Amino acid sequence: MNKRERQQKILSLIRAKPIGTQEDLRALLESAGVAATQSSVSRDLEELGVVKHHGHYTLPRTNGAAVRGLLSLDHAGDTLVIARTLPGLASAVAVEIDAAAIPEVVGTIAGEDTIFVAVRDAKSQRIAVKQIWALFETQQSLGHR
Repeated sequence: MNKRERQQKILSLIRAKPIGTQEDLRALLESAGVAATQSSVSRDLEELGVVKHHGHYTLPRTNGAAVRGLLSLDHAGDTLVIARTLPGLASAVAVEIDAAAIPEVVGTIAGEDTIFVAVRDAKSQRIAVKQIWALFETQQSLGHR
């Protein structure tokens, strides 16, 4: 089973019932036939944006962007933004970024859960990050998709 499939199984398990520890989650994965170490479970939880709430893991609901797939935006150098998404949603998120026609964005390249967003310079990078977050949070609050 590859990383994407393991992460999808983690999301399914978390949605299905309360899970309090990484060890409990790892054991549930193992009983479902998915081999995983504690460190890979820890990395997966971080990449998926899973948080602990009232003693058990849950998907973040307060961030409209995360609900639609966008988990994080990070600067890389002066002309690149790295966007992390839920597994399998990078292409959809990249299409929305491209469709928004943000002037500072030169283009995007999407993988499975990561998008490279090219911008013109450091100033454009800061503006693009703000506009991308605004795009995803605003559309969620308006009830789009």
